Amino acid sequence: MELRHLRYFVAVAEELHFGHAARRLMLAQPPLSRQIQKLEQEIGVKLLERTKRHVELTAAGKVFLERARRVIEQADLAVVAAQRAGRGETGSLAVGFVGSATYGVLPEVLRAFRKKYPEVELVLYEMGSTAQQRAVAEGRLHLGFIRTPRDRTGREASLDERVVQREPLMVALPKGHALAKLETLPLIQLQNEPFILFPREARPSYGDLVLAACAAAGFVPRVTQQTQEMQTAVSLVAAGMGVTLVPQSVHTLRRDNVVYKPIAPPAPISELSAVYRKGDDSPVLMAFLNVLAEIAAASAK
Repeated sequence: MELRHLRYFVAVAEELHFGHAARRLMLAQPPLSRQIQKLEQEIGVKLLERTKRHVELTAAGKVFLERARRVIEQADLAVVAAQRAGRGETGSLAVGFVGSATYGVLPEVLRAFRKKYPEVELVLYEMGSTAQQRAVAEGRLHLGFIRTPRDRTGREASLDERVVQREPLMVALPKGHALAKLETLPLIQLQNEPFILFPREARPSYGDLVLAACAAAGFVPRVTQQTQEMQTAVSLVAAGMGVTLVPQSVHTLRRDNVVYKPIAPPAPISELSAVYRKGDDSPVLMAFLNVLAEIAAASAK
C-alpha cells in the first residue's frame, strides 16, 4: 500500500463520484477505478459500494476513511517538519560566548535570530575563548563567540572563523585617578600602574592581546590582580585595585567609580569572532550565520 493509494481513496470517499474524484486528482477515471480495486484487494475488504449512478462507503470504508485521513495528515506534517528543519527553522543550537560579547553585538544577534526562528532552541554557555574553541572542535558547541588577538597563531585547524566586530581597546581607570583628566591616554602612561589582567590561557587569549599592546607601547605591565571575567575586572578597577584594558563596547558597563578613556592612536584593536567546525553544514547553524552576517553588515555601516 502506498500513500498515493490512500489519497485516491480519500478523494473518492469525499466526492462519492469517480469522475469528480478523478478531476480533483488530475487523473483519468479508469486508472483511478483500478487503483481503488487494487487497494480493496490488498486489504481484503470492500470499501465502496458502486452502482452506475451511485457510490457509497461501506462500514469498513467509513472506518478506513477516518484512519486514512489521519495517516495523510501525519505524512503532510512530516514533510513540512522536514522542510522546516532543512531550512534551519527548527532544532537546537549550542552557542558559547565570552562575557564581553554581551556588551556588543551578541544580544542583537540573539534577538534577531529568536525573532526569525522562534522554534529553534538556543542553548547558551559562557566560557573563555580557548575553552570554546576546544568545545566547538569536539562537537560540544555548534558555534562560539571568542575574543582573541589578531594573530591567529595557535588556532584550532579544524575551525572556520568569521570576524563579527572590530573595536579599539580603552583604558578603565578609577574615577579619581590623575590620568582620568586626559582626553586620550598614551599606553606608556600606564607603565607604573597596577594592572588587572586576564589569565593567559593556552594561546591565543585576550590576555595575550593586552600584553602585546603594552609591549608595543614599550613596557611590561605590573600585574597585581587576575580575573577571568570582564565585569569582575571593571569592579576591581572601581575598588581602586588597579587599571585594565577593555574593548570599547564594555564602556556601556557603568560603575560609579570607573571612567573609560580612549587610547592615543594607534589604539590596539580587539576582534570578536565566531568560530565553528569546518564542513558543518547544519541548517540551523547556517541560519544563525546568515543572521549574524546581516547584523554584522548593518553594524559596520
